[in-house]
Amino acid sequence: MLDERKATILRAVVTEYIETAQPVGSGHVATSPEVNVSPATVRNDMAALEAEGYLAQPHTSAGRVPTEKGYRFFVDQLGGPGRLGASETQQVRSFFARAHGELEQMLADTSRLLSHLTHYAAVVVGPPHEVATVRSVQLVSLAPRIVLAVLVLSNGAIEKHTLELEADADELVVNAAGVRLGALLVGGPLSDAAALVLDEPPGAPPEGDPVTRVLRATVEALTGEHRHDDQVFIGGTSQMAAAFDAVGTVSEILRILEQQLVVVSLLEDVLERGLSVAIGTETGNQALTDCSIVVAPYVVDGEATGTIGVLGPTRMHYDQALSAVAVVANRLGRRLSEG
Repeated sequence: MLDERKATILRAVVTEYIETAQPVGSGHVATSPEVNVSPATVRNDMAALEAEGYLAQPHTSAGRVPTEKGYRFFVDQLGGPGRLGASETQQVRSFFARAHGELEQMLADTSRLLSHLTHYAAVVVGPPHEVATVRSVQLVSLAPRIVLAVLVLSNGAIEKHTLELEADADELVVNAAGVRLGALLVGGPLSDAAALVLDEPPGAPPEGDPVTRVLRATVEALTGEHRHDDQVFIGGTSQMAAAFDAVGTVSEILRILEQQLVVVSLLEDVLERGLSVAIGTETGNQALTDCSIVVAPYVVDGEATGTIGVLGPTRMHYDQALSAVAVVANRLGRRLSEG
């Protein structure tokens, strides 16, 4: 643990470096309103902070920059999210007052909102559709063997699946299959679809019946392996160029952001370790040693069902990022709970 004077000096160095991206000298720190000691004392304390691993000196004649350990101390001292500014709070309020329509569009727009608030790349991982309640089902015959299935889910998602049947089915057969499917699924989770169709009560038409064939083909399309893919929405990748100095770093980050499974695993791993902020090597990804991630779950109907976060340089504005992520996660969860 650092004594209060060294802690104050360290906070002053981190704050100044975040703002300027330039090594911070003892003379500048001594002029900080919070630091009420002489430049010589500041110089000695900064040397001690360097020896203890909180600061580093890029060049002999240069000032000092925070290390990963220094950033971690700084973030822990923040004590969690603060209050979002009045202007940003109004932006969030206005956004969610207008946020209606398909879930995918709302989540994509939310990622752009979060990026706009923080000026970093933002990630929103959608809730799994399997746990959502089915509100309505409709089957539409497009051709003798082509059927369009449209589902509306309680989380706001609208799913459309085009399936090809093994045999011709006229419009009356497709409509009848849609009625039966609606009777089985509406009001329950989509994850129960396969079991409900398999467990139809006695007296249901045999499997060779045309309506049953359409029904089973539809359920197979709705519950296939592709449903386990997480929906990932990323906004503000263009912010990366401004946030990082090295072109190679930007390219590597953009490559990672293109890999949805890697992004989801990254956010989940941070949360599972009980962190809201992962700094440098704490991300667990060697390519992100110059990056920090701020992450939070969002809660729908009392359950954490998705994740949002921002990715930026280690010298990010942590207080602003923590506040924005917390507020947007809260409002997104409330909006989805309302349906």
